[in-house]
Amino acid sequence: MLTADVMDAERAETSYRSLISRAWPIILANAAVPTLGLVDTAIIGNVATTIDLGAIALGAVIFSFVYWSFGFLRMSTTGFVAAAAGAQREAELRAIVARALFMAFGLGILLIILQSGIAWVAIELFSASDAVERVTRGYFDLRIWGAPATLSLFALMGVLIGLGLSKQLLLIQVFMNGLNIALDLLFAGVFDMGAPGVALGTALAEWATLALGLVIVVRALKARSALPKLIDWPEVLRKEALASMLSSNVDIMIRTLLLILSFAFFADQSARYGEVILASNHLLLQLVSFAAFFLDGYAFVVEALVGKARGAGRLGLFRLAVFRSTVLAAATAGMLALLLLFGGTALIALLTDIDAVREASVPMLGFAAVYVAVSFAAFQLDGIFIGLSATREMRNASIHSIVVYFAAWLLLAPAFGVAGLWAAMIIYVIARAAALGRYYPRLNKLISG
Repeated sequence: MLTADVMDAERAETSYRSLISRAWPIILANAAVPTLGLVDTAIIGNVATTIDLGAIALGAVIFSFVYWSFGFLRMSTTGFVAAAAGAQREAELRAIVARALFMAFGLGILLIILQSGIAWVAIELFSASDAVERVTRGYFDLRIWGAPATLSLFALMGVLIGLGLSKQLLLIQVFMNGLNIALDLLFAGVFDMGAPGVALGTALAEWATLALGLVIVVRALKARSALPKLIDWPEVLRKEALASMLSSNVDIMIRTLLLILSFAFFADQSARYGEVILASNHLLLQLVSFAAFFLDGYAFVVEALVGKARGAGRLGLFRLAVFRSTVLAAATAGMLALLLLFGGTALIALLTDIDAVREASVPMLGFAAVYVAVSFAAFQLDGIFIGLSATREMRNASIHSIVVYFAAWLLLAPAFGVAGLWAAMIIYVIARAAALGRYYPRLNKLISG
């Protein structure tokens, strides 16, 4: 039976003020990622050629796809870390951190080994000029050396989120972006290295940030307990634990790849309506992505809290965390949807001065607003299931929901065109939540044992 002090602590930990305090650094850290891409583009756009600019654009797409595919390293780590921290199993917690880093670093080395094949396949998928492809390859060959650091940073992000250290996560992101900008200016601007200079600056910034992240995480672990060993390698390499983490990673990877497929399919179908519709839908998706920064903040917070609740066996903490974070997420989604609905025309005008694209975008703003308004449920449920390491259910739900998406597209797009395509996307994000919602009643058992 929980004491009054424990119940008061649960209420304080899940108060709306506490949840917002945890969420805002994550929101800023998320927003810093696309900001860096804009800065890279601005630097190259002012100090190099159009070929370099095209290479940066192409290279950024390649690395975004490659690295997003390994997002499971962050997600699976969060759930395991939060559960171990909630149960105060400090030796196991340290082993989980080392195991995640070991796996991430190894996958990064594998990407370097396979770099020639990855670069060839990626570049062949695009119809760029020979000059742009040549510079893109130079960009790729330099930036890929940052892969072990980047994937290890994914794991460290999962550790920090699982421990509820969102401000430290923001510090790491700000450090990496600031250093990256400085190095880009040095290599691309002062040394006139063009796109390869940006790649070199990014890779060096990733390695430097990994060093900072390791220092922060080691200090956090030592502050939690004074265990004699920082890492117990036999525990790290225990077969059952490695198999469990690997299984979780595979489940989330499947889910992530299906999510990537859904947006790639949306872009491909948009292109079939012509360049104007493709550009219009791209702009609208940028606005949707902006809203996702905010909703992800609450999803990341609930990941840590429900994982802690599982580790500690505290059903009350789980229910409070889910309810209050979802209230905040729903309210935020509603406000963002209203912003799109009533201010979207002005936002589109800021993003483009092409009249045809503006005219095509405005009628679809309502669909983008509805998408944002209803998407919070999928974000929150993703966070809950990640925090509880219920990855098999996430995998199954992603399969079910994408089938619904394609069925909706087949029914609606031929009859309603672009509007039908957007309606299918809205149905898809609702289906993602509904598919996870089917498994939600089982989660109480994970908490109560």
